Amino acid sequence: MIEYLSANMWQVWAAIAVVCLILELSSGDFFIICFSIGAVFGAIAAVAGLNIYWQLALFALFSAMAIFTVRPVALHWLHKNDPDRLSNADALFGRHGKVVETIKAGGFGRVAIDGDIWKAVTNETGDIAVGSTVTVVGRESTIITVETLNSES
Repeated sequence: MIEYLSANMWQVWAAIAVVCLILELSSGDFFIICFSIGAVFGAIAAVAGLNIYWQLALFALFSAMAIFTVRPVALHWLHKNDPDRLSNADALFGRHGKVVETIKAGGFGRVAIDGDIWKAVTNETGDIAVGSTVTVVGRESTIITVETLNSES
């Protein structure tokens, strides 16, 4: 098996490139794809007959070059219209949701926002009933702070 792999290292590099591309689909930050680019150059070195040390050197070199050249360009192109892009829970500020479990004054309830259910609290003096439309005004860890909207949407 070892003899086969050493004679066909290009297949190993190709598999690494494909695995990195699949992992990139789950992250989306153009970091892992840089290693995929390096693996492609490792495969080219293997096909050219270079030994494993040259293959590893070219993999490292082209991965590093991709991290410092391809990634910034790709991120700039992808997010060119949104320089202050919020991510994760920070993107909830200002969003509207529906109360799905009564939010007790001084206690907790639940709010649905885009199909996700969030634990919620309120600073209001009264309870917020199920079906009310609320807006997110704060967040502490995974618990959002909401207020009732003046006009129902």
